[in-house]
Amino acid sequence: MSDFLFRYWRYIPLALMLLVAFVLLTNAIVFYHARPYIFLSNETLKPAQVAIILGAGVYKDGRLTPVLEGRVEKAIELYREGVVSKVLMSGDNGTRYYNEVSPVNEYLLAAGIPPEDIFLDYAGFNTYDTMYRARAVFGVESAVVVTQMFHLPRAVFIADAMDMEVQGIAVDAGAKLQRYSLRETLARVKAVLEVRLKRQPTYLGEQIPITGDGRESLGE
Repeated sequence: MSDFLFRYWRYIPLALMLLVAFVLLTNAIVFYHARPYIFLSNETLKPAQVAIILGAGVYKDGRLTPVLEGRVEKAIELYREGVVSKVLMSGDNGTRYYNEVSPVNEYLLAAGIPPEDIFLDYAGFNTYDTMYRARAVFGVESAVVVTQMFHLPRAVFIADAMDMEVQGIAVDAGAKLQRYSLRETLARVKAVLEVRLKRQPTYLGEQIPITGDGRESLGE
């Protein structure tokens, strides 16, 4: 091992420079492709089939975390304003002990969203799976992606790659979400690779058309 390091140590700085360049390039690709589809105001959005809410965690008692609640409230706004006619909540329900989706369904119902307009995706384990399934399982053709600004470029980039007519609306992130910056930088690299390699999601399943009745998506 010491002989190996002695022979090749001079290449380590070059390898690190190439790695940093690759990370910067892939992030630039995501931002470049997503920027035209990102909006800051509801008034600038065109009508779309559905608002897609991406999971962001719930507490043990079922309450939504502030990050997730912000996304849900924005989706409710879009529905009430007539920008979208359906809401798709996609989150992690990988085990019976953790469920991001059902608490959001209850929140939407309490806000007066009709059950037939609420679609639930229990296998949205990550952003890529959510967007892939939105197109392949729910047949979404046009969507407004609802999430915080730090997350929005990646989500919009993936949705666009899935051949959806996509728009992204930013939810106020707040300074405390700056801790996600490094993680998101690396996640954009992963997104570019997933799109390029056309990775299959963890689950697919039967189609549940977004043009139909959302109650067909209930996991009961």
